[in-house]
Amino acid sequence: MKRKLQLSKTKQRVVILLLGIAVAVFAFVCLFVGSSHMRLAECFAALMKRGTAAQVRIIWNIRIPRVLAAIIAGAGLSISGLIMQTDLNNPMASPSTLGVSNAAVFGANLSIIAFAGGFLDTGNHLSSYTVGANPYATSLMAFVFASLSILLILGLCRIRAFQPGVVVLAGIAIGSVWTAATTILQFYATDVGLSAAVVWTFGDLGRATYRTDLIMAAVVLAGLVYFSVMSWRFNALLSGDAAARSMGVAVDRLRFVSMLLASVITAVCVSFLGIIGFVGIICPHVTKRLLGQDHRVSIPASALSGSLLLLLADTASRSLGNGSALPVGAITSLLGAPFFLAIIFTRKGEHG
Repeated sequence: MKRKLQLSKTKQRVVILLLGIAVAVFAFVCLFVGSSHMRLAECFAALMKRGTAAQVRIIWNIRIPRVLAAIIAGAGLSISGLIMQTDLNNPMASPSTLGVSNAAVFGANLSIIAFAGGFLDTGNHLSSYTVGANPYATSLMAFVFASLSILLILGLCRIRAFQPGVVVLAGIAIGSVWTAATTILQFYATDVGLSAAVVWTFGDLGRATYRTDLIMAAVVLAGLVYFSVMSWRFNALLSGDAAARSMGVAVDRLRFVSMLLASVITAVCVSFLGIIGFVGIICPHVTKRLLGQDHRVSIPASALSGSLLLLLADTASRSLGNGSALPVGAITSLLGAPFFLAIIFTRKGEHG
């Protein structure tokens, strides 16, 4: 038994090490892929700041912030999904379960349609939109509404008793309200405002900057540290609420704080990059299949696998775009939808 346990721990360390190496390798590869068709030698020269001004700008101001955003957001969305699945005891739970993405979309639409390019300010003129639009204002509105949605759902659950099923149902209900409000807002939008709002919803790493990367990194790192410190409590939660309480875990408080933090991580990533779906479902499931349920291992492994998935998706989006990068959210959704169906049918087979 002892030898088997040692082999298991060795396997876990090897898998985490390989994931870390894969993230580093693909982050480097990602720097040399893009729509500018720069040659390998030119990319290396620009990386050393020896190329032309345009080439140096492409590498340092566009591609490096984009790669950092993929690493940070991928890790954040993945660990958020893992924690939500544990908290709600629901393998289908993900950052979208609480309607966080729906609320962020409404906030962004309100900012774009109502205040920049829409019916309240600049009218149906593209030049007016480009003057009035403020990406940070849009991100701030998206974050504010996502945070309000989280607090509203968790507040309702505190009134009713913090049960996982109640959280999911409240999330679905509130998410539907945000979707309806977004539809009404878009109905009254001008062509320019509507197109700008729709483009924002595409998950796009190209809008990342060093400043947005720093903000996302601070929030994701804080969440990662908190979840890692609380990993044994999440392990206890897997045994059921009664067993966790007998081990001294404050179950309701743990659920409330961890769900709030996981949702804030999602809100920050979504507010800057748009909707990037399925990362919070795919990566935690693959990690748990490979390494088991121990959160001391699954948390860092999920973070690394999320970063790797988003790097791969971003590389694919820039390779397939034929001169322009496809929205990375579309790539993750194409990967995630069949994976989601596979989970459903696999679980059905296990019980049947």
